[in-house]
Amino acid sequence: MSRRSGILEFAVLGLLRESPMHGYELRKRLNTSLGVFRAFSYGTLYPCLKTLVANGWLIEEPGNTTEDALAAPLSGRRAKIVYRLTAEGKEHFEELLSQTGPDAYEDEHFAARFAFFGQTSRDVRMRVLEGRRSRLEERLEKMRASLVRTRERLDDYTLELQRHGMESVEREVRWLNELIESERAGRDMKSPASGGSAQQNTINGASGNLPRSGETRPDLPDDTAT
Repeated sequence: MSRRSGILEFAVLGLLRESPMHGYELRKRLNTSLGVFRAFSYGTLYPCLKTLVANGWLIEEPGNTTEDALAAPLSGRRAKIVYRLTAEGKEHFEELLSQTGPDAYEDEHFAARFAFFGQTSRDVRMRVLEGRRSRLEERLEKMRASLVRTRERLDDYTLELQRHGMESVEREVRWLNELIESERAGRDMKSPASGGSAQQNTINGASGNLPRSGETRPDLPDDTAT
């Protein structure tokens, strides 16, 4: 399994742990709630879903809303499929949540992990946050050393771009320091009283400085089969 497909499977399992969803709803949630997936090809979502079903972590059910029930006779097309997490899928997701290896600190994987911190134990959150901070501090040290070596050979615009990159990393390190201090003090991040799930509020609010893998959001065509 590639790293990217592993992140996608993790996010799908996490979203379906909240509630069963149509494939189209999953696509929208991945795109709007978890910004890390904005650059993903949505042609990879359905093979991912099929793999999770084959592994016994999801089951497919026919849609049971009035709209879904009318879809077939009115349009001649299949009703939408609803994907539901199985007990084995929930157990597998909880196992993934407990992992704190190096992959959890990488840009895309960390953003996905952070989106589900509300379902993650405090000790695991601490290890992931501290690992991410350590990774960024190493990156920042290399960036500073590179700037010192190459400063005289770079034009002003390239230098400014490198400074901008360093400032972005420094901001995230400060943000991580604040989160780690909050965790040590025993304070949980609470979602607002209204307006979406914990994952949505977290990724759209506190994690606004997280690296994202792209800003162009593809159009989401209507989907009646999944």
